[in-house]
Amino acid sequence: MCVRKNDTRRAEIIQRLTDYVLIEGLSAASLRPLAKAAGTSDRMLLYYFTDKRAIITAVLEQIAARLLGLMSERTASEPLPLDALRQQLAGVLFEDALWPYMRIWLEVAARAAMGDVFYRAVGEQIGRGFLDWGKMQLKADSAAQLEIDAARLLVSMEGMLFLKSIGLDDVNATAL
Repeated sequence: MCVRKNDTRRAEIIQRLTDYVLIEGLSAASLRPLAKAAGTSDRMLLYYFTDKRAIITAVLEQIAARLLGLMSERTASEPLPLDALRQQLAGVLFEDALWPYMRIWLEVAARAAMGDVFYRAVGEQIGRGFLDWGKMQLKADSAAQLEIDAARLLVSMEGMLFLKSIGLDDVNATAL
């Protein structure tokens, strides 16, 4: 019974921390502000998680899961060819409501690019999850083509995300 209560409390904490990070960003994710956002002390937060990296990993996994859910709700119910899915996702991913998710993903990528091995590992794991999700959404003539199209989808969406982040929405619109 105690384990279930702890699991439930941990899940509640992850949800609160996810909401906080989506609003404040990763740069605001130090232990005391995270504990405050979770409605607990930093000592209790470390009771549920081994360390800050475990907290951030859980939060980023939850952010990715929420994003995949939102993307799934807004895309076709059956697999699409690459160009059709790319066009559909471009309309979805850059909605204002999804921008907090995109901003966090850019923060992860920036930290990984600066040599942070933790963010590189977490980013790779999440990126591969997005790649797998894309494979499930794509219609292709063969397994080999599906791999290629999923990679192209991920590369193009990431490129478009980067361009949006630096104010080049017009270039994205031209590419579509």
